[in-house]
Amino acid sequence: MPATAHPDDPASRLARSAAVESITALKHRYFRACDAKDPVGFRDCFVAVGSALDYGTLGATDADGMAAVFASIALQQVDGAHAILDMHHGVHPDITVHDDGTASGQWTLRFRQVNLIEHTETVATGEYADEYRLEDGSWKIASCTFHQTWAITRSLDDARITQ
Repeated sequence: MPATAHPDDPASRLARSAAVESITALKHRYFRACDAKDPVGFRDCFVAVGSALDYGTLGATDADGMAAVFASIALQQVDGAHAILDMHHGVHPDITVHDDGTASGQWTLRFRQVNLIEHTETVATGEYADEYRLEDGSWKIASCTFHQTWAITRSLDDARITQ
């Protein structure tokens, strides 16, 4: 936002609205990359250097480190089929755009995972706290912290799963 712009003028409101829309699309790309088992698409959602991610039990690292963790889990196969099946739904976004080319946001995650190695299903929810930064004209995630609120894991027993 230009230094002389008033935060409530139409141009400023429009710019903030466009930023929120772009950040929302970014986070949706992130969730789709997770579910599509796309480590390159996952990594592309983050700033090129200087990211900070803390995903609790998955660890705290930068985007390159987390993309490697993601690939090691998501790309596992059994009998030529993916062994870990995920479903990420990000809801309730609360995004604040700041005047300095940054933004912050919170998201609630609804998560479901089928683990064909352990024959379990996990349903979980938690909260993301993100910081975003404009990088080469595009919004990217600069930091991301996930705190799990609760989870339940149960046996699949005789469940039939198709892919």
